[in-house]
Amino acid sequence: MLIIGIAGGSGSGKTTVVKEITKRLPKNSVAVISQDSYYYDNGDLSPEEKKKINFDHPNSIEWEYLIQHVDQIKEGKSVEMPIYSYLTCARSSESITVEPKKVVIIEGILVLTSKELLKRLDIIVYVDADADDRLMRIIKRDMLERGRALDQALNHYNKFVKPMHLQFIEPTKRYANIIIPQGGKNHVGIDILAHKIKASI
Repeated sequence: MLIIGIAGGSGSGKTTVVKEITKRLPKNSVAVISQDSYYYDNGDLSPEEKKKINFDHPNSIEWEYLIQHVDQIKEGKSVEMPIYSYLTCARSSESITVEPKKVVIIEGILVLTSKELLKRLDIIVYVDADADDRLMRIIKRDMLERGRALDQALNHYNKFVKPMHLQFIEPTKRYANIIIPQGGKNHVGIDILAHKIKASI
């Protein structure tokens, strides 16, 4: 079993990279664990308190729960990955069953900020992208998927996303074995990574 961590700034194209890698590997050989599923359940907070949640800070993730699931998968056990909603800031009563596979990808902006999780990764990938490109993707996503108006999306970026990226996410690039610039558009980089994974499983 190969455990791969894929991190990078918000809007860098991580999800696209994961999809492209999965396409290039044998069918049913990849399991994906999303860091976003392990945000703390804050469904009991007031609407005003929910607006103050900093999703870009490492402390927003329930790392022990995520690492417990990674360890169980490494032991060959399936796990029930939570489903998290940014709209309600709560976990659903339902979950997604993740089965052990030859390749397990753990994806999220903060994946490389946990020293305990880093110890469990066989390949560490950082998806890099120009800040302007990331900002455009973030605004589009926030408006379409998270119900934010344009001014709210820009305020959220300036208050949380940008400073947290500079403080916590960008510095984790130094842990990467492979850096993929231009996100999902970098087919050469994705091909090289997929070839490396194939050779390792």
